[in-house]
Amino acid sequence: MAKKKKSAGKKSSGGLRKFLIAFAGVVLLAGLITAYTFYTKVFSPNIVLQGKSTTFIYIPTGSRLNDVIALLNKDGMLKNSASFEWVAQQMNYENNVKPGKYQIKSGMSNKQIVTLLRSGKQTPVRLTFSNLRTVEQLAGIVGSKIEADSAEILFLFKDDAYQAKYGFTGTNSLAVMIPNTYEFYWNCSAEQFYEKIIKEYKKFWTDERLQKAKLAGLSPTEVSALASIVEQETRKVDEKPTVAGVYINRLRKGWKLEADPTLVYALGDFTVRRVLNEYKEIDSPYNTYMYTGLPPGPICMPSISSIDAVLNYKSHDFLFFCAREDFSGYHAFARTYELHMQNARRFQKELNRRGIKS
Repeated sequence: MAKKKKSAGKKSSGGLRKFLIAFAGVVLLAGLITAYTFYTKVFSPNIVLQGKSTTFIYIPTGSRLNDVIALLNKDGMLKNSASFEWVAQQMNYENNVKPGKYQIKSGMSNKQIVTLLRSGKQTPVRLTFSNLRTVEQLAGIVGSKIEADSAEILFLFKDDAYQAKYGFTGTNSLAVMIPNTYEFYWNCSAEQFYEKIIKEYKKFWTDERLQKAKLAGLSPTEVSALASIVEQETRKVDEKPTVAGVYINRLRKGWKLEADPTLVYALGDFTVRRVLNEYKEIDSPYNTYMYTGLPPGPICMPSISSIDAVLNYKSHDFLFFCAREDFSGYHAFARTYELHMQNARRFQKELNRRGIKS
């Protein structure tokens, strides 16, 4: 009888071991499944870009986690929204949403995405400014590239009280723009945009340039106004100092500048190719055939070469110039009105021959 009891005890002990081994296997398997699920949620690729390796998302100021998820879901970027939301919550992203422009790469994991967005490390917006005619054009371009509204930007450039803080007016504020390539954060405000521009403006106007402006009898804003006329008169960089010299001569004699580009600006039609005599009757402070002195502000954003041409104007005794009839882009300069009219008639004859009427 004792032997039978011992055998039963062995069977009971062996069954318990099997159960424990099986249970441990189940626990291990469950752990492996949990670990795999966790790893997949956190580290597996969760971004798919159709036919692209990178793209950008723009997170507006005031966005919440749900807004970011909606942005990432646009065009089906997120393979699994639920896993992204879970990782974002684990990393406390919902309390650290930062606005801006962010580069998203194909194959990024949830952890990589959240780490990037939490960091606030944006991809800067690069804007190149040149060949602009008005602050309205400027505001429109900037407003399409950064979060700040174009109306807000335009208001700052046109508001006399705001401009007075920096030594400008709402009329000559385009003079603050130095053509160049600038970097901004996408979510910068209109004020932050302007502060960046002012910073670059101050860098540009070195002591040397300020001294040259003083010697020419002009303020920096007046230099920009004259440079804008030179900009529209000629595209030939080597000719710009000579053109600037003509206008400096006229200013010193107290003559009207009689610059055709100011008539085009007063007209407001920048497609005009031939300036007609009737334009001289436009009553505008920009009409330099009607009013003596420089216009109240730049008629375009002058290039650096035009600004430096005014600062380094060529000293000569020319008082007139006219486009050459060969349409080379260069001009014929004259010391007397009689010689100038001879040049002008040759050019007008060529205009007529080519059928250019306006």
